[in-house]
Amino acid sequence: AYVEDARRAHVTSALRATMVSQPEVPDYDPVELRAATGIVMPELPAEWVVRDVQVFPSRFGPSVEMAIATETFGLVSLFAVRPGTFDVVRPTIAGGSDTSAAFFQIGEVAYALVASGDARKLDGAAERLANTLY
Repeated sequence: AYVEDARRAHVTSALRATMVSQPEVPDYDPVELRAATGIVMPELPAEWVVRDVQVFPSRFGPSVEMAIATETFGLVSLFAVRPGTFDVVRPTIAGGSDTSAAFFQIGEVAYALVASGDARKLDGAAERLANTLY
């Protein structure tokens, strides 16, 4: 269910990016996000550029959606939420008609990396993100 929320957040983020009246907020404070939402964000690769960060509602409570510019995938979304379960799930691909997602969970926080493009490469990127949380 959180992967579907991530896909919706990705579409909403892309829509926001086209609107002049909705400025992007590329600066974020991971400590403040964690204090407010209980969500720890993974460390991003140095070449990834954060374009926008928003706290979104989800069926599980507050979520964090980051729009990130990458050379490999173009614009990607990193979505994080506390789904109400404790689990460890290695990155797994969830294909789709317009986007691919690689999702994983570490403890109480689940993540989904959403983008257009090659799902296999997305899986590798999700693996690198997951590894920064250990």
